[in-house]
Amino acid sequence: QLYEGFDEEYDCPILDEDRVVDELEDRMSQGGVVVDYHGCDFFPERWFHVVFVLRTDNSCLYDRLQSRGYTEKKLQDNIQCEIFQTLYEEAVLSYKKEIVHQLPSNTPEDLERNLDQIMQWIEQWMKDNN
Repeated sequence: QLYEGFDEEYDCPILDEDRVVDELEDRMSQGGVVVDYHGCDFFPERWFHVVFVLRTDNSCLYDRLQSRGYTEKKLQDNIQCEIFQTLYEEAVLSYKKEIVHQLPSNTPEDLERNLDQIMQWIEQWMKDNN
């Protein structure tokens, strides 16, 4: 129930960002939480020690989104967002640049490498901060 409506043009719910932050605040203050979301500019900076932005080549992204049944407008807007690095720029503007990292997300092998890299980062952070 964290929505404030439905966007007919994009065929998706409209997230109530303030309610999401309120709902997550207690969990985030305890630490040890991974947040997976398409954007980040409304999340408080204090919540994160690292931000990973997944990047996808447009040819892969187009096929991926088309297979999900995205409308042409939603598909094209997502492709443009990737071309202009919109989510990466949003992350760099929202958090300290040194905590924002880009990871390729084109293949299943990329997924495995990304998981390994994130786990290594978590393990190192735990060693450095405990």
